[in-house]
Amino acid sequence: MKETSDKRLYERYLAVRLRLEGHSFAEIGDLLGRIRQTISIYWQSYQERGLAGLEMGYSPGQPPKLTEEQRNQLASMLEQQQPVDVGFEARYTWTLPLVAEWIKREFGITMSVRGISAMLKRMNFSFTKATYTLAKADEEAQAFFRKHTFAQLKKQVEAEEIDHLLFEDESMIRSYQALQYNGFPRGKQRKVPTYGKHEGAKLFGAINYETGQVHHREEEKADVDAFIRFLQDLLSAYPRGKMAMILDNSRIHHAAGLQPFLKEHPRLHLVFLPPYSPNLNPVEGLWLWLKSDVVNNVFFEKFYQIKLHVGQFMKRINKQPLETIDRLLVRL
Repeated sequence: MKETSDKRLYERYLAVRLRLEGHSFAEIGDLLGRIRQTISIYWQSYQERGLAGLEMGYSPGQPPKLTEEQRNQLASMLEQQQPVDVGFEARYTWTLPLVAEWIKREFGITMSVRGISAMLKRMNFSFTKATYTLAKADEEAQAFFRKHTFAQLKKQVEAEEIDHLLFEDESMIRSYQALQYNGFPRGKQRKVPTYGKHEGAKLFGAINYETGQVHHREEEKADVDAFIRFLQDLLSAYPRGKMAMILDNSRIHHAAGLQPFLKEHPRLHLVFLPPYSPNLNPVEGLWLWLKSDVVNNVFFEKFYQIKLHVGQFMKRINKQPLETIDRLLVRL
């Protein structure tokens, strides 16, 4: 205390000395004009780090309001349960105010939204957008497909037993798609004009696993006849060689009306994905790419405009098939 010329450091030393002499935190606070919690922090820092804990370069900060055990309980709850699971009726998303309510209810501790946000960051939590996953998906079946079925198909391609390996899928493109975030002057909002009519088209798409080439066809319906027309397009695009096509378990892919066509074209072989496995089909990524680049934030007044924009997109990506391979196929 005699050696320091820093008034604030002297105050910290004095607080600790008074505590060592037996004074309470409240008494010391009254003497120094500080709140009780400040004196408590000084004392705690001294106990943890000795005199070094009182140095001005060291800021002990406020002690955590939740114990380590309580923080672990909170982390486990946020990761494994929804609000409705712990007594918040009809609530399915954790918000900071709801977390504060849970902490108050469970531990009797009041925390501000800002304090909870800072604590969760220290706990390596962040509020992220949820994503859907198919509850009926069979992870073992998907793993078998990757390690055995698809691996065998690739070997057959390398051995030239299969000449063309394609992925296929269908999607609906409407005249009104999702409105996405986009750059715009602050305080203003982009307005997308609509015309009161909701037209749309069914798209059939296929990606060549080796070349990245994309084939597509627009139809008004996604029925068996439309699917056969698309298969005819693919057979024309690849007039020679055995073709293996990987696709999902849609009804039209198993329809009885399709079987005569398949018998007529034995070089076309269908390979079915495990049920509920869109994550294994890169054409799903193609549809997201298409909608993001071309369709979202636009309202198409006429059906031909949808076809025009889709066609332009397909023409553009087929000029740079390596981009398609890098974006959609490289992880398979």
